[in-house]
Amino acid sequence: MDSGEASKLSEAATFVQGRIGEAPPVVGLVLGSGLGALADELSEAARLPYAEVPHMPTSSVAGHAGKLCFGQLGGVRVACLQGRVHAYEGHALSRVVFGVRLLAELGCQTVLLSNAAGGIAERLQAGSLMRIEDHLNLMGDSPLRGPSSRGPRFPDMTQAYDAELGALCARAAQDSNVALERGVYAGLLGPSYETPAEIRMLATLGADAVGMSTVPETIALRQMGVKVGAVSCITNLAAGRSKEPLSHQEVESTAARVKGDFIRLFTRWVALAGGAA
Repeated sequence: MDSGEASKLSEAATFVQGRIGEAPPVVGLVLGSGLGALADELSEAARLPYAEVPHMPTSSVAGHAGKLCFGQLGGVRVACLQGRVHAYEGHALSRVVFGVRLLAELGCQTVLLSNAAGGIAERLQAGSLMRIEDHLNLMGDSPLRGPSSRGPRFPDMTQAYDAELGALCARAAQDSNVALERGVYAGLLGPSYETPAEIRMLATLGADAVGMSTVPETIALRQMGVKVGAVSCITNLAAGRSKEPLSHQEVESTAARVKGDFIRLFTRWVALAGGAA
């Protein structure tokens, strides 16, 4: 992130703080395709459309409401991105990560990410929830490309996904009686779904699930020293695993079906993560 982006980020944070006028959030949340219903669970909620926040990119994808939400979840003060933007919409990765950088700028030292993903591993079915343990960046780019003014030039990604947050996620799943898998997420550029040959390649590389987000956000947050946890909602079987054509409608319908499990898991996870912060 160059000095120009840093200035835009500071301006956006000042604007948001002026509108919200409350204590800084403890935990940040990013809600992926079809998963925005969690934001409706916030108490004492305040919402800002992305279009009102200076320099904030806006989403054009169904299932992404495009609102910055504040409130209490699980007894913890949170800031929530209800929807995200993607590189395939035409945004540079430095712009894709503006939202999560804003969460960090507002005070979040822990950010929990979510996404909709295609299931590659045989153990994953449509509706499975998978905690991300590691990722493959196959987007052909990085949000850190270019001048850097926030954090180290070469951030260590050995623990891209914080081990303590991962353990708390597993505990949250147990407490909430929610089945939780774990695995490796592959981030691709999109927007086309993968071919069966590409899915076989990803499986060989060690990927359990595949999607079009999350990886750039994780890289940017780790550069800023923010702890990251992430969960994929497996909303469809990857190409070659299902006889049905892949569609975004399937993604949204599956996310709606597992909404209850997702909300219970994240509410408990936020409570545990906020208590550990």
